[in-house]
Amino acid sequence: MELFEQIRREYTHGVGTIQGAARKLGVHRRMVRQALASAVPPERKLAVRGKPSLGSVMEFIDVILMADEQAPKKQRHTARRIWQRIGEERPEASVGEATVRRYVRQRKQELGQTRRETFIPQVYDWGGEGQVDWYEAMAEVANEMRKVYVFSMRAMASGGAFHVAYYHATQQAFLEAHELAFGYFGGVFRCLRYDNLKSAVKKILRGHQREETERLIAFRSHWGFQTEFCNPARGNEKGGVEGEVGYFRRNHLVPVPRVEDLAKLNVLLLSGCRQDQQRKIAGKPMPVGEAMEIEREHLLALADEGFELAETSFPTVDGKSCVKVRTNWYSTPMQPGMRVRARLLPAYVEIWQERERVARHERSFERYQQVLDLEHYLDVLERKPGALAGSRPLQQWRESGRWPQSFDRLWQSLERREGKQAGTRAMIELLQQGSKHGWERLQRCVEQALDLGCTDAAAVRHLLVFGELGHAPVERFALDGLERYERPLPVMSEYDLLLDEVVEVAR
Repeated sequence: MELFEQIRREYTHGVGTIQGAARKLGVHRRMVRQALASAVPPERKLAVRGKPSLGSVMEFIDVILMADEQAPKKQRHTARRIWQRIGEERPEASVGEATVRRYVRQRKQELGQTRRETFIPQVYDWGGEGQVDWYEAMAEVANEMRKVYVFSMRAMASGGAFHVAYYHATQQAFLEAHELAFGYFGGVFRCLRYDNLKSAVKKILRGHQREETERLIAFRSHWGFQTEFCNPARGNEKGGVEGEVGYFRRNHLVPVPRVEDLAKLNVLLLSGCRQDQQRKIAGKPMPVGEAMEIEREHLLALADEGFELAETSFPTVDGKSCVKVRTNWYSTPMQPGMRVRARLLPAYVEIWQERERVARHERSFERYQQVLDLEHYLDVLERKPGALAGSRPLQQWRESGRWPQSFDRLWQSLERREGKQAGTRAMIELLQQGSKHGWERLQRCVEQALDLGCTDAAAVRHLLVFGELGHAPVERFALDGLERYERPLPVMSEYDLLLDEVVEVAR
């Protein structure tokens, strides 16, 4: 544009000829004539390049794309797969993957196989809608890389979100996560939008109708919200939570978190949720945290009591002090033959006797497994010390890292000093102290005794109770005003006279 302006000025106010203007500005006479004809340069004609390498396989690619129209959507060729087939079936054609990609993209658009859909922006009332989704993530839990399933609920008006992780995306976890999210937001959304996940939907009916699970219907009735479901394979209908998942994963799960257990991972996720309250979403007039405060006033009130999530059963303790819950066995400290109450929760199994919880185990999602706690067998092992070394509860403690190396060192020393049976019994008695004083404290005392060169069980017990041996402090007593308690000393002379009379009578 500037060059055309210079040409026109030079021709009008300068040399005045086409040849002179071309020579002075270093352009062709044809461009001078174009500038004199119009102040706006004409559009450039793009040179059409030949396709020598692609030309031999264009028909091959077209045949594949036409055949894909009859194939299932998820089993159609990608551009990379087509390029791989060219290498396998047409090895004489040397064509690059990028060239194939460009041609496949162009042909799919011409054939109508790819369409760009137009979406309409939405507005949301305060407290009107929340969107829910599950997504997968990896975390290093106790030095082991594990897959976790993260529940996410996003408030569409304020942009706030809640995330919590589970090892398994069960229906119980799904419902429990709802209650945790309601507590985080301070209320219940009037409507929650889902995709067609199995925890909520039994069967997809015509249109937007769904046959929901009985537990979700009861849960919905308890908390008072309504449900809406997206059309199959239409994740854009809950695009708010879809975008939230991507943002949260990139900002709080990268790099891969390293935690001791699932509870610590959820503490990390909750910290990320609160940190995001300082975030200001593009197009929103205020930060997320301030918007959540406003939205909290428009949410439905929380129920007085939570929904009963646990599956309750009443198993009988068997001869191995275990109860069977579904297909797995869990140890208890109760005597065989007793009937107890078992509560199956999303992540744990609890054993109750009357109103007291007597055992709590991490839930096993495998089949026909024994989940045992060595602490539940200490009283029996005291009478049968020879069974400790090869016991399955001890093996599970070793595998889970609950049996430190210092315990083995002390146990071996006790066996050398007192004999195998007596030494094992002494070790069991020390383990019983762990139930009383705490296992971390027992481990510290065992390590301290070994460092001091003491391998006697009495030394470890002394270290356990050392801080409790001090005498209770004696309160000072004020001596002022004690004179009111003074009394005259007794006179014993009358008793002496009586004694003399008794002696005379005896004579």
